[in-house]
Amino acid sequence: MKDAASLARMALEENRRISEVVKREQSRLRNFIRRRVPDPRDAEDILQDVFCELVEANRLLMPIGHVTGWLFRVARNRIIDLFRKKQPESFSDARAADEDDEVPRLEDLLPSPDAGPEALYARGVLLGELELALDELPREQRDAFVGHELEGRSFKEMAAETGVSVNTLLSRKRYAVLHLRERLQRIYDELTKE
Repeated sequence: MKDAASLARMALEENRRISEVVKREQSRLRNFIRRRVPDPRDAEDILQDVFCELVEANRLLMPIGHVTGWLFRVARNRIIDLFRKKQPESFSDARAADEDDEVPRLEDLLPSPDAGPEALYARGVLLGELELALDELPREQRDAFVGHELEGRSFKEMAAETGVSVNTLLSRKRYAVLHLRERLQRIYDELTKE
């Protein structure tokens, strides 16, 4: 009887400690995840997964030296897993209109400069690499890509200005996108390595 009561007390103590950790770290952890995950539902799912993993680790008696560091490491791994699962979007897909029929700008697709040092570093690397990758393109491809994707001009408008057919502009942009996708994928992979 003593052993059962002792085990019950230990279980209650463990539950209390986990509850305290959740209360103490939930806000900071949620903010950490939300700065890196644009969809609030995905961010909330990741937060719940992290706390579920804490409970599971506790049940399995896994030693966790520094709980806060462990939680943030698990969150970072879940964020990486989320981005690995998502299909890569083409540049054109990323420009699809939102609910207000506004087309997102390049600025909206990059990590926020206010999201902390990691995001600021990633932003700088991506902008620098995008600039280098654009410079590698033949002028015609670069002009078609920049005009359509970055300046938001229509192919009809660019065709009227340059005298080049819409189909030719579409083809040039396609080759530019293929080059940029390949070139920037390497950088993305390096930034998301653990």
